[in-house]
Amino acid sequence: MSAERTTPGLIIAAPSSGSGKTVVTLGILAALKARGLSVSSLKAGPDYIDPAFHGQATGRPCFNVDPWAMRDDTLNATIAEASLGSDLLIAEGVMGLFDGATLDLGSTADISKLTGWPVVLVVDSRSQGASAAAQVLGFHTYRDDISIAGVIFNRVGSQKHQNVIRASMQRVLPDVPVLGMIPWNQSLELPSRHLGLVQAIEQDGLKDIIDGAAACVEAHVDLVALQNLATQVQSSGQLKPLIPLGQHIAVARDEAFAFAYPAVLQGWRNQGAQLSFFSPLEDQGPNPHADAVFLPGGYPELHAYRLASAPKFLDGIRQAAAAGKTIYGECGGYMVLGESLEDAQGEHHVMVGLLPLKTSFAKRKLHLGYRQLTLLADTPLGAKGQKFRGHEFHYASITHKGIPANLFNASDAEDTDLGPIGLAKKNVFGSFAHLVDQT
Repeated sequence: MSAERTTPGLIIAAPSSGSGKTVVTLGILAALKARGLSVSSLKAGPDYIDPAFHGQATGRPCFNVDPWAMRDDTLNATIAEASLGSDLLIAEGVMGLFDGATLDLGSTADISKLTGWPVVLVVDSRSQGASAAAQVLGFHTYRDDISIAGVIFNRVGSQKHQNVIRASMQRVLPDVPVLGMIPWNQSLELPSRHLGLVQAIEQDGLKDIIDGAAACVEAHVDLVALQNLATQVQSSGQLKPLIPLGQHIAVARDEAFAFAYPAVLQGWRNQGAQLSFFSPLEDQGPNPHADAVFLPGGYPELHAYRLASAPKFLDGIRQAAAAGKTIYGECGGYMVLGESLEDAQGEHHVMVGLLPLKTSFAKRKLHLGYRQLTLLADTPLGAKGQKFRGHEFHYASITHKGIPANLFNASDAEDTDLGPIGLAKKNVFGSFAHLVDQT
């Protein structure tokens, strides 16, 4: 969509990860929806799991916004796409409020600066009283180009604990409203996995958690005051971060392949591509009418046996490649395009075998960070020399990599050269990088 829109918005942020901002955000989204609002959400930074939770709470797709990885036009168009039919936009921050790709760019605070949206700070109040107010004071004064418009204190204890925090806030920041005091509730904590939280589609009890969070927010947060803090922002532009891989793109989608950015998929649609979806775990192959196949990231290592035992899926990908169709894999999808995958128990599983690549989770090593990427050859992703920004986040180790051409040359957010990554063999391409936007 390209029409200009004006939608009120605000940001839910925290001093650090683990403060409970995701559950608080889910509670706010679900509680506002229950009040009859059409509320949509954004998630700051590179993240697949929190946006899926948001989608469960709002019934709408959650788009990522990233001031480091995205061009300004892409970020603005993403906000416009999320605003469609929405009464209110709520963006959940990433890590701590001021943490980002570099010291100068990529933080949640930078999104606040770019949009003018106020920040509501969620503070974990466990094991602190007056110090919680002192923490808010520090965040309030750290930068003068953003506004901390309100505070929600999370995981508070007794009434005395609440009184101490309120009195301390009144002493040091009387003009910053305390929007709520949310008591500690272990049942509302989200389980985690090695890449972060467990996926929304894997949690049978997620609805109960969201409903419980909504009830807790409804009881302990002044939602009218929070909603009144939102400020209007104008957004426009057509979302199209990456060029389509083909005219009809078959996208793998299930518990093993869930890490596809909604902005990328919607951008392909906006440029005229048709998308169809298939489940490798259900032994489905790609749509035979598709001229391109996208295997996104996810957790294939947790489902390696089922994938290796899915002949229709494996043969479908091989046949598509033999027919000259574009096959592209990111991270987990890249590993599945290889010859074999060793799971955490040391069991080897035969994969598609289109790329000379063997990977292992028995030899775990964390690979984490933003990536600047330059294509080393002409591909359906773009011409040789085309630059992208994205990120890498996995624990896999490469135990064997053959000699076909590398796909990208990579550097990190600080411009440190990381050398060539990925593989390109005829019409089959892949790497561990997740692409966010072209530059």
